[in-house]
Amino acid sequence: MFEFLFKRTASKSSEPDPVVAEQVAATAQSASRRAEQVARAQAVAGDEAAAAEFIISSEFADARLIAAEHIHTLPLLEKVHAAMRNTDRRVAKLMQGRIDLIRHLAAETQRAQASIDTAQRLLHDEKLSPNQVGELDRLWQVIKSTPELAAAFDTARAALAARLEAQVVLQRAVIDAVAAARSLAAAGGTAAELAQALERLDLEHAQHAQSPERASLPKHLLSDFTEARNQAQSALQGLQQHQAAFDARQAALQQWQAQDSATLDAETLRRAWSALPHLPESPLSDSLQQQFAAVLASAPAPTAAPAPAAEAAPRKVKEERALPPKEAGEQFFKALDGMEAALQDGLLHVASEHDKTLRDSKHGRLTPAQSDRLAHVRAEFKRLADWARWGGNVSREELVKAGEELPALALPMSELAKKVGSLRERWKSLDTLSGPAPKSLWERFDAACSVAYAPAAQHFKQLAEERQGNAAKAQELINETAALAAQDSTDWKQVAAATQRVRQAWTRLGTIDRKEKKRLDAEFGAALDALSKPLETQRQIETARREQLIVEVGLLKPSERNTVDMLRALQDKWQELAKALPLERRAEQALWQRFRAACDDIFAKRKETAHAADHERREHLHAREALCASLETAIIPDGDDKARTAAIHQLLRETRAAWNATGPVPRASEGKIEQRYQAAVASVQAQADAIAERAGAAQANALRDKLRLCQALETALNDGGEQVQAQAWSERWSALPPLDAHYERSLHQRFAAAQAALGGDGRLAYAQQLQANLPRLQEEVLRLEIVAGVDSGAEYARDRLKMQVEVLQSSLKSGQKPLTQVSQLMQLCAIPALSDVRTASRIEALLRRIGGGAK
Repeated sequence: MFEFLFKRTASKSSEPDPVVAEQVAATAQSASRRAEQVARAQAVAGDEAAAAEFIISSEFADARLIAAEHIHTLPLLEKVHAAMRNTDRRVAKLMQGRIDLIRHLAAETQRAQASIDTAQRLLHDEKLSPNQVGELDRLWQVIKSTPELAAAFDTARAALAARLEAQVVLQRAVIDAVAAARSLAAAGGTAAELAQALERLDLEHAQHAQSPERASLPKHLLSDFTEARNQAQSALQGLQQHQAAFDARQAALQQWQAQDSATLDAETLRRAWSALPHLPESPLSDSLQQQFAAVLASAPAPTAAPAPAAEAAPRKVKEERALPPKEAGEQFFKALDGMEAALQDGLLHVASEHDKTLRDSKHGRLTPAQSDRLAHVRAEFKRLADWARWGGNVSREELVKAGEELPALALPMSELAKKVGSLRERWKSLDTLSGPAPKSLWERFDAACSVAYAPAAQHFKQLAEERQGNAAKAQELINETAALAAQDSTDWKQVAAATQRVRQAWTRLGTIDRKEKKRLDAEFGAALDALSKPLETQRQIETARREQLIVEVGLLKPSERNTVDMLRALQDKWQELAKALPLERRAEQALWQRFRAACDDIFAKRKETAHAADHERREHLHAREALCASLETAIIPDGDDKARTAAIHQLLRETRAAWNATGPVPRASEGKIEQRYQAAVASVQAQADAIAERAGAAQANALRDKLRLCQALETALNDGGEQVQAQAWSERWSALPPLDAHYERSLHQRFAAAQAALGGDGRLAYAQQLQANLPRLQEEVLRLEIVAGVDSGAEYARDRLKMQVEVLQSSLKSGQKPLTQVSQLMQLCAIPALSDVRTASRIEALLRRIGGGAK
């Protein structure tokens, strides 16, 4: 029953399918076109403009990519990138990469040129400092420049190095000059030598002052040189003033040094030296004094009369030292001399040590003089020892008093311990210097120190207990850390928090005994390593994930539309990873800085176009500010009112056209510049309004005068008095200034009609017409007062109310546009009618209200 299906299938399979044939033909045609365009793309090598046109017009991506390889100039790269940004991603990516490379090279070249300019500026700067050159070197290290710019920078840098070297040499020379000036005052020498040295220093300083690098010298060096030079000058002046005294003493010394030392007498030499002129203290006078001391030492000692007590000791020392070694040893006399010197200085403990040495030494037989000297020294030692013992007891009483007063001072424990220790040390030193103390005094002192030290002892005991407690807490913390490590948890955030907590708890532990501290640190370190080792492994994984995020940020294209969304997604992913497992603070901070730098770089590149737009808006703002300034300073040329008004209107039209031609301005300045523009336009428009107001006032006055002339002519015609020549009326009319065309035409027709009636036979008829038109005139005056909003007076209140209703009804019924106030005023002025004083005043009020604004 289904045989017909198989028959149709067989019949179809035997015939070719037209759709498939068309597809095969289209594929072959497309392949042919592809091959042709690929050949064209390869043929445009060397012609970048043709390659750019081919890329824009080509329909095959492979051919476009081949042609894109031949484009290298920036304008064509930007043109192709703009055309292919949403069409061919590979070509756009290639163009963007080359554009970025060219811009980067241009930026590097610009930075290199800026560094060279900075080097040139520093080279011509009077006050060059090493910090500036160091900063310049740091900037240059990160710049990749061309060989030409590198050579220029190296030349400028070598010149800067030469200047710095010259500064160092100059500063060292000035420092040496300061040292030389200071040494002059203490070196001694004659006045001539000192003057020559000063002159040489002045010449050197003058050369230093003329050096090109003199501005780099520290100010204190110059002041130090001036001070040292003034001191040397003062020494020179003093030496010049006492040159005679110096020469006299120098001559005496030369004479004594030339004589035989056996013929010199020490006492005679002293008297002669004292009789010489006085020489102030200076290095030179010290040198002369040393020479005199050498001459005096070479003179033989007198043997006749006994010497005074002051000179007996030195002679005894010389005599004793002159004895043979078998009678007294050299060590004995050294100890005796030291004991005498210690007694003279009041150093009793040193004298005691020398006395012990004298007692233990084997000095042999002493002469009577030596025995007397030794007895005299020991007697003096005993006397001083007695005084020291008495003074030591007094000092001990003071120490006891100080110890008893310590509890009342309420000192801190550490300071109290130091005070008690200091008192005991001073007591021991008194035992050494003044001998042992009485037992009762010692017991008082020991009790006072014990009572004073009791609070400190209790405090230190508490500290020891706290150290033991801290050791127990440390052991508990170690056990807790080991338990956490044994849990093998996968909640890494909790593990990180626990690790941080135990580490901080360990650092907050108080002091522990040193013998326990090392052991506990080792145990805690082992437990912490067991806890943190899996965490560190996981942190390495998380670090790799963050590194991958940084790489993904670097692969983003700033020019693509969805870059911001992708970047925000990566930032959210970073926050999720940071919340899941925070890394160590330093590593986390370093990775975050890199990630943020990559994100900032994307945003910075995206903001380049925004900055260009901002620059354009600022240019527009400057243009609009210039337009405002031109309006604010506009000067209207002199001339008639119409010409000035036309100039003002032309200025406003041109300014408005230029204003509309400018683009948008920064939003923050938009309102302000608009207000300024409106204020400037209002100011210029005010000038035009003032001109128009003056012109309107003049027209109103002229209209009033001509209307009065018409009314006077009509009154004269109605009164029938003395005939007045028409020529006189015409002259009066011509004497008045002309009006605008519509007013001039209406009033002139009225004036001409009255003037014609004045000279003809129709005078009576015209007078009757004037009287007949009076009600109409009053009605039109009332109507116009209602329209213009002018008060009509109390006597016309009823008629005014009735007229207002009629005016309203007529405006509602009529489909035509109502007449303007100026047109109604023109019609009113054209009505020939006799008017009384009241009506004339009402008409003039309308003229002031409406006629002044007529154009």
